[in-house]
Amino acid sequence: MLSDKGNNPHVLVMTATPIPRTLALILYGDLDISIIDSMPPGRQKISTYSVNTSFRSRIYSFIDKQVENGSQAYIICPMVEENEKIEAESVIEYAEKLNDTVLSKRRIAFVHGRMKSGEKDIILKDFAAGKTDILISTTVIEVGINVPNATVMLVENAERFGLAQLHQLRGRVGRGSAQSYCVLLTDGKNKITDERMKVMTSTTDGFLISETDLKLRGPGEFFGTRQHGLPNLKIANMFSDMYILKNAQSAAEQIMLSDENLEKEENFELKKELNRDIITTNLGI
Repeated sequence: MLSDKGNNPHVLVMTATPIPRTLALILYGDLDISIIDSMPPGRQKISTYSVNTSFRSRIYSFIDKQVENGSQAYIICPMVEENEKIEAESVIEYAEKLNDTVLSKRRIAFVHGRMKSGEKDIILKDFAAGKTDILISTTVIEVGINVPNATVMLVENAERFGLAQLHQLRGRVGRGSAQSYCVLLTDGKNKITDERMKVMTSTTDGFLISETDLKLRGPGEFFGTRQHGLPNLKIANMFSDMYILKNAQSAAEQIMLSDENLEKEENFELKKELNRDIITTNLGI
């Protein structure tokens, strides 16, 4: 709509999500891409650890100490309610479990996506105002939450999250000048999980993490709603054949520079093929 208001106006597209470079080339190959990968001044690198469930009591003690020193903490669960078919922590039951731990004396609240907007807003505002010590949540706090005083995040069943999502969640801490920590709790029984967690503990480079996530889980639908899964490619491989895509992009740029409207005879078949693709896409064929 905005681009229709002028004669080819300049358009700036921004996202806080670290899109994998390979996927960005496919989605936005016709754009000039700039990447801001530096941290804001005054912030420290988040210390990330991956441990199994045998460390749970020690983690609780660490969280308690951080709260004692004036900080706040997030605990992330993959589910809202308990499910007999899925062995994973849930927000509602987890809040009750903490009553039997060292954290029982702390001010605890929980939030999830099934709550009414007004109820969620009150809980999040109370946490931001320091009225709550520990916030138990689903991924509803993944974006848009800024509480500089929160310095600890514990992610339960971390193996159930994609790497890019874990990186987004981790970004909820480390937003102030104090040292922050992210603890990824897993069952420790899966070699692939161990490899994935090793990526999270070894780097805070969102682009490297999202690139690894892309290789492991696939990019999903480029313009659809499916968030992960390998693309429907019959022969091509997104990674080993990336050089072909780059060569094609370079060739397309050269053609557009010399014949923007594809009016030259040597580009006639190309124009016809592009028009056919546009018609096919519009008709949903």
